[in-house]
Amino acid sequence: VQLQASGGGLVTPGGSLRLSCVASGSIGKMLTMGWYRQAPGRPSDLVARIFFSSATAQYADSVKGRFTISRRDAQNAVDLLMTSVKTEDAGVYYCNAMMYDNREYWGQGTLVTVSS
Repeated sequence: VQLQASGGGLVTPGGSLRLSCVASGSIGKMLTMGWYRQAPGRPSDLVARIFFSSATAQYADSVKGRFTISRRDAQNAVDLLMTSVKTEDAGVYYCNAMMYDNREYWGQGTLVTVSS
């Protein structure tokens, strides 16, 4: 299974950015897809994830109300719409996929820079 992430880049504080991740390969049944963020000198933290069967989303407290994760079921893909972006949202965002059979996969990471 390969995860292809896209959409990172430079965003000004208060601005918006959309990240996308598409899974391909021998996927099987997708349990969750989501995004983790790693800021310099910090461990990676869950930003948001979505359960594919129910479309239930979970968010880190720091992004609730600002970020929205959605799934594209037929394409095994997720999008993360980041709005009202803050400087502390900066980091490398990694796409993650979990399968019902406990397989877990990571994308290559996409850099989000927040600067005016």
